[in-house]
Amino acid sequence: MDHQNKQRQLQEDKKYLNQFGYAQELLRDMGGFSNFAISFSIISILTGAVSLYTHGLYYGGSGMMGLGWPIVSFFVLLIAASMAELTSAIPTAGALYHWAAILANKRWGWYTAWINLIGQVGIVAGIDYSFALFADPLLAGSFGYTSTDTTTLIVFAVTLLLHGILNHIGIRVVARLNDFSAWYHIGVVVILVISLAFFTKDSLQPVEYLFQVGQTFSDKPYMIAFLIGLLQAQWTYTGYDASAHTIEETVHPRVRAPWGIFSSVAFSFIFGFLMLSVVTLSIKDAAAAAASDNAYIYIITQALGGTFGGVVLWLVTFAMWFCGLSSITSFSRMMYAFSRDKGMPWSRQWAEISKKYRTPAKAIWLVVILSFALALVDYIIKTVNPNTAYTTIAFLTAVSVVGLYVAYGIPIYLKLRAEAKGTFQAKHLGPWNLGRWSKPINVLSLIWIVFISIMMIIPPNENAAYALAAMFVILLIMDFAYYKNNFEGPEAALNTSIEDILKKEERYSGQDHTHSL
Repeated sequence: MDHQNKQRQLQEDKKYLNQFGYAQELLRDMGGFSNFAISFSIISILTGAVSLYTHGLYYGGSGMMGLGWPIVSFFVLLIAASMAELTSAIPTAGALYHWAAILANKRWGWYTAWINLIGQVGIVAGIDYSFALFADPLLAGSFGYTSTDTTTLIVFAVTLLLHGILNHIGIRVVARLNDFSAWYHIGVVVILVISLAFFTKDSLQPVEYLFQVGQTFSDKPYMIAFLIGLLQAQWTYTGYDASAHTIEETVHPRVRAPWGIFSSVAFSFIFGFLMLSVVTLSIKDAAAAAASDNAYIYIITQALGGTFGGVVLWLVTFAMWFCGLSSITSFSRMMYAFSRDKGMPWSRQWAEISKKYRTPAKAIWLVVILSFALALVDYIIKTVNPNTAYTTIAFLTAVSVVGLYVAYGIPIYLKLRAEAKGTFQAKHLGPWNLGRWSKPINVLSLIWIVFISIMMIIPPNENAAYALAAMFVILLIMDFAYYKNNFEGPEAALNTSIEDILKKEERYSGQDHTHSL
């Protein structure tokens, strides 16, 4: 896009945002690839699928990688398509909760925002803690200290601090790093596949091994164990709403942001399956791998040897670092948008934009503090009760999966309800939509969200259920203590409706807005 066309597009984007009641405060400089890259980096197949590889192998055996990953990927693609459709129709940084508020009312929007915030705290903490879980043992081996829960927490804190600083500096720096991160993820997967396919010490397992079912190292029946093991894939596919949260920083957002959401999931499915396949086919002793502290590190080290394996593991670990950087970007934008609408206590602070860097600086640092606090609480619990069976990473990831996917599901449900009432029609859709497939895809998405939310909090991960229940109680208290007296609702819902926006834009552009893919 040349300079003149870009400036014209920026003016159109600004006017469309203004119609929802918001000024263009954030720097709108992201292209389509950058918007895709932030979601692709947060999904990060080299974070979720890797950090929970032990979990998946322990519960579902090798079949978890060959069957569990594609099953989850299929349903997540449906959810991503449903969310992309709403992104195109309502392109504001508030995303999920703006959609809910416009499709229903401000109370729906307020609860959606807070449930999303709970999930976002879990995802930022889970991603950076995953990095610390891999980086700390590697650092310990290099510097001669013993890796413990305490040293892991220290590495986690330093990582959060660095990510906070980089996000504070500005969107241009982070956008460039996100662009690099997307290529880096693809490059590392290619290196991993080639290394394990051609340089492994022993021959690979036959392809049938990837689809072997019936093997579990847990004490549960295989079917139940397999479903619990789906957390590995399901947590990997979180955070792709980042393309919607950075939509006010994206040029030509009603097309580029929806494609960012959908394509980030699609590419993650393809490259994730390749990566998981070669790692799983490299297993020599599944029982020993499942019993090790980190099955992924164990398999790579056994297959490639100490030095070469260590290099590959560092490459994978740095991918997690990029993932954490992107997740703070997304979370802080959502918090900024919610605070802009006075949805949080001391909203004025969190909605403040740095004059020098044009980033929501205070929101960024609040994200860092909350994410550290969640892991710190878990650390204290495990210190008091060291014999607890659950793992920190399973706890953090389950909290994020349930929080985020419930938040994803609410506006999809409200869209179906609004369609049934006739208040949301085909003409209200944006240029990216599902046409006649919209309703069946939305329904299947909701069924999967309900199912997976239940599976993520059953034993042995019931602590995640307790944490989510405690957070919901706090949310109910805040409803009476804060919501009723302070939250007026998002400008997008207060001053406009889908019908108003459509009329305004038709007067402005003279275009018909009934489209389908």
